[in-house]
Amino acid sequence: MKFTLGIALSPLDQLTELARAAEECGFDSIALPDSLFYSEQVSAAYPYTPDGSRFWDSHTPWPDPMVAAGAMGAVTSRIRFYTQVLKLDPRNPLLLARQIGTVAALTGDRFGLGVGLGWSPEESLWCGAPFRDRGARADEAIEVLRLILGGGMVEYEGKHFSFGKLQMSPAPREPVPIYIGGHSEPALRRAARTGDGWSSAMMRFDELRDTIGRLHRLRESFGRTDTPFEIQAVCIDRHGLDGFRQQAEIGVTDAIVMPWRRLDAPIQEKRDALRRFADRFIEPLKSTVAT
Repeated sequence: MKFTLGIALSPLDQLTELARAAEECGFDSIALPDSLFYSEQVSAAYPYTPDGSRFWDSHTPWPDPMVAAGAMGAVTSRIRFYTQVLKLDPRNPLLLARQIGTVAALTGDRFGLGVGLGWSPEESLWCGAPFRDRGARADEAIEVLRLILGGGMVEYEGKHFSFGKLQMSPAPREPVPIYIGGHSEPALRRAARTGDGWSSAMMRFDELRDTIGRLHRLRESFGRTDTPFEIQAVCIDRHGLDGFRQQAEIGVTDAIVMPWRRLDAPIQEKRDALRRFADRFIEPLKSTVAT
């Protein structure tokens, strides 16, 4: 199993130090959260809390994940970065492809794109995107991203996006993996059909196991069982060595964790928490695999 550090809601002045510490401690990746803005009123419930409320406020820091990846990539050499997950619907895929290609080049192809549709109508509408058909738009946007990032002169004609022949350089030297987030049936089908992996929000173990089983069945129906597929999970009720082994047994390939209790903890406290986590879990699990 791989381990990814979640940095959601962390102060911006800690990000580069957290990246260095996570790399030193043996983490495989850093998960980059995404939120475009905090609207005072929202016309939809947040889908990942029991009461639909947001667990952050207007003062919570949300750095642009592409900028954050570039900054953290500049102070590291091995650790990877992926968005978990970037809201695709409000963004134009051509502009997004330009950002992704730049981040991939600056980090030495250490970047993966996790995408979701977004839950807030305001984020789409106020950025000029029609929220109602975001699923169909996302399918085309993913096609556009793969096409442009594949390099060369390309063109596209779809219902929602179209452009004549163009080329963005430099193209990534390696394909940028695209992970699909979301717990709904359409999201799972999209992940199974087009994704290089699936990324969860906070889930309990039993729900996570059932969801992974559903993904396996869907991938079989799409004839994709022979292609690599990541399962990135935030499991809230299985921890410790046995808990991580149980996650691996049901198919989790990448456990996303945040080893400190206080989001506003000073950087040294977070460094110490990363080191303790590595000593207790990362090193023993890697040793078990090695033997």
